[in-house]
Amino acid sequence: MILAAYFFACICGQESDGQGTGVHKHWDYIVIGGGPAGLQLGHFLKKSNRDYVIMERNGIPGSFFATYPRHDMLISINKRHTGKTNTEFNLRHDWNSLLSDDPSLSFTRYSKDFFPHRKVMVDYLRDYQQKLGLSVRFNTEISNIRRDANAEFAMEDQHNNTYSCRYLILATGLWKPNTPDFVGSEYVEGYEEVPIDADDFEGQSVLILGRGNAAFEVADRIYGSTNLIHMMSRSRVRLSWATHYVGDLRAVNNGLLDTYQLKSLDGVLEAPIEELRVVKTEDGKLRLEFTSPDHASSSLKPDDPDFDNFALREPYDRIIRCLGWEYEPGIFNSQTKMSKGHGRKRKYPVIGHNYESVDFPGMYVAGTLSHSLDFRKSAGGFLHGFRYTVRALHRLLEWKNHQVAWPSASGLTSDLLTRIMKRINEASGIYQMFFMLGDVIILRSNRQEYTYLEEFPLHLLHQVEEQTGHPADEVIVVSLEYGANFSGAGNDIFRADRATGEPSEGHMSNFLHPVFYFYKSLPSAEDMENLFPHENLPRPDRLHHMVEDFLTNWDAPKSHILPLRRFLENIFNQDERQFFSHECFEMGMKFDHLPPFCNRFYMAGRGLDSASSLMEHIKASDMLV
Repeated sequence: MILAAYFFACICGQESDGQGTGVHKHWDYIVIGGGPAGLQLGHFLKKSNRDYVIMERNGIPGSFFATYPRHDMLISINKRHTGKTNTEFNLRHDWNSLLSDDPSLSFTRYSKDFFPHRKVMVDYLRDYQQKLGLSVRFNTEISNIRRDANAEFAMEDQHNNTYSCRYLILATGLWKPNTPDFVGSEYVEGYEEVPIDADDFEGQSVLILGRGNAAFEVADRIYGSTNLIHMMSRSRVRLSWATHYVGDLRAVNNGLLDTYQLKSLDGVLEAPIEELRVVKTEDGKLRLEFTSPDHASSSLKPDDPDFDNFALREPYDRIIRCLGWEYEPGIFNSQTKMSKGHGRKRKYPVIGHNYESVDFPGMYVAGTLSHSLDFRKSAGGFLHGFRYTVRALHRLLEWKNHQVAWPSASGLTSDLLTRIMKRINEASGIYQMFFMLGDVIILRSNRQEYTYLEEFPLHLLHQVEEQTGHPADEVIVVSLEYGANFSGAGNDIFRADRATGEPSEGHMSNFLHPVFYFYKSLPSAEDMENLFPHENLPRPDRLHHMVEDFLTNWDAPKSHILPLRRFLENIFNQDERQFFSHECFEMGMKFDHLPPFCNRFYMAGRGLDSASSLMEHIKASDMLV
């Protein structure tokens, strides 16, 4: 039995726990957390033959999904059909699959539900870990992470085993409930413990603290049983269709907005939760009072004149806290703890755009923890976004630690238009991580050749050579962006003039569309730091917005391809059209000079130096009919 268990652990890529042995082990890379981000990074580390291990405190990968969402339904879409067979394109609309080279590890094979059950994600992550043979130490709870005498990272587990590594990557996600402290908070039930059976709320009046997807998820499951549901938060409800941010309220959860606006007793209002006071009445009800932060001794109570029309004057049977999650730094010792952000990013550790801790070089974060870089801007806090930021992190580490340059493709600028068109119509990384990841085209040899880098963190553009190993000066950046003044809570994103189809008005496009930046020299660090709120990148030497398209297919000859070609021609100062071989031959018979396409593909590439030699080559190659 022991031998069989050991064999199973080995074939699954799981190391034995070594409980109570007090052993010490060292790896180059230790990844803390065996959820989607940790497994995704593990795949890339294994593929590049790096010395790594993933530490997971529970017995299965992705244990968060064994419990959450509490009411079982994921809100990451599982779109199985797009009408296309291109795998890269289909990942644009598959929000659950991790990246791998195994076609069987497509989440769309695991469920037919558009919003799958959370347990399907548990099964998927288990198969992902086992099929790829990722090295995971389960049931290993790491603590006391610190710098050792060798400037490496040391840590230990609950069995007194000790570990060390050169590079530490935190991929634990946000799992600690946000629990603000206020008077009477002990009477409040947390999302993580509230009953999921609607019958438990039969005939009750309920107040929910929060206005995110978890809060509305609870409301939608119980509002058929309650007297009423009131929902309170500091800020107004933000609808994802208005903000284009997947973390805001999704339509699948917003049923309470109907009952609120149709006056069916439910309601949503704004109030500062930190000024809340909950008082338990003699009959066991929960009554709300509010304390002024400037005058802690004063509060709004039933005997105050202003209480007469106070929205929350009626007591509640239950109050439920649904205020989200935050980063838990408890696994570090007091000297090595990563600092938290401020304001709306206070639940995330502070990192640079290379995903490295600003406090401790060599310590990185992956997955949801890196969402501070694109919070409320892109999809980096969710699987369909961070699978690409994890890949970007791996590529940065490959160059920095192992001198493996960022993957690239090279070619003549005469074929650049074709490559760009393929990318903007297929690439999933720049589609999901809009604003944040983009393609960087490095121009070389007097703009006759290029090096193409995919999905580079755009806020590191000033360091592209330092971060990738590719010398760069003149560059073209390919980004996907929404209109600067379109998205936002309260904006009328369904207005009649919400879209444009005129190519000359590409800069007025509101929906996601390609934007091209040309820099004669790389922006400086100061340029990157001093961006205005509406700017994604510093002012370029040339800028081109490709007009939006209802089908998100930017392949119309006149509306998309022609304006882009002219943009490139203005940069290269030459004709960028492509021709058939017989057209090159005809022009060779008529003119002394041929377009660059004919020159590059039918002359320079074959050692030819004149129109006459081109004609002889075409004849010899039987290219004439």
